[in-house]
Amino acid sequence: MKCNLCPRKCNALRSEYAGSGFCSMGTLPVVARVAPHYGEEPCISGKRGSGTVFFSGCTMRCLYCQNYEISLTGKGVTLTPEKLADCYKRLEQSGVHNINLVTADHFVEAVVKSFEIYRPKLPVVYNCSGYTSPVTLQKLEGLVDIYLPDFKYADDALSVSLSQAPNYVNTATAAIQEMIFQVGTPQLDEDGIMRKGVIVRHLILPAHTRNSIAVLNHLKRNFGRQVLVSLMCQYVPCGRAKEHPKLNRVITRREYDKVKRVLFDLDLDGFTQDLSSATEEFIPDWDLG
Repeated sequence: MKCNLCPRKCNALRSEYAGSGFCSMGTLPVVARVAPHYGEEPCISGKRGSGTVFFSGCTMRCLYCQNYEISLTGKGVTLTPEKLADCYKRLEQSGVHNINLVTADHFVEAVVKSFEIYRPKLPVVYNCSGYTSPVTLQKLEGLVDIYLPDFKYADDALSVSLSQAPNYVNTATAAIQEMIFQVGTPQLDEDGIMRKGVIVRHLILPAHTRNSIAVLNHLKRNFGRQVLVSLMCQYVPCGRAKEHPKLNRVITRREYDKVKRVLFDLDLDGFTQDLSSATEEFIPDWDLG
């Protein structure tokens, strides 16, 4: 196939097992982990965990990526849509609250086929970078219940320098608008577990509080109460971050409090983390290949 699934529109040739596009992946999904995960937002992980499927490869190149072992190296096992559907069944049987697809944009056509084979009886979470084509998201309409995108940057120059992602702001804004159109405003059940809706995540980077504050203002201006906002302080230097002095540390209490005050002042509904989250202990083991 000639691929234009992501905003880069590479028009790259991709076979089942190889590709010449930015993600360097074939069309068959490469999966690095299938397991319950307890580190998501409380309304996603709950008490029984979120049934995560971590896909390898990515349409971004974040210098600080905590999942760089799979986003950059392609580590994992290649699965057919049939095998992917079997993963959903196993996760359901384990008792998780939902099926959570992590970084699947570049495999979306195989994901759609997997749902044609088996539609999970649990809510489906689509967990992505925000650098996602609305046209690609339209392929998932009616298949996804909860969208969990990042909104990393309010500055396109910063998105290029740190993630090689041009036109990030408009792209992520349009993607989230499509997500809201598909699933509506947040809905939680009587136990506080999310059934439908959008949670937008933002990871605070060290020495970049101005960007974080601009992101929060952008989210308020464009989405207001249509989404929940998850403000994350779990940053630890990973990938190539140690080559960059500003990124080679965790954020400080002062930085976090500064951004958190803006979240509260804007009256954005959602979640915050404890600073103790800034540890590599929360990075999963990639146990599939």
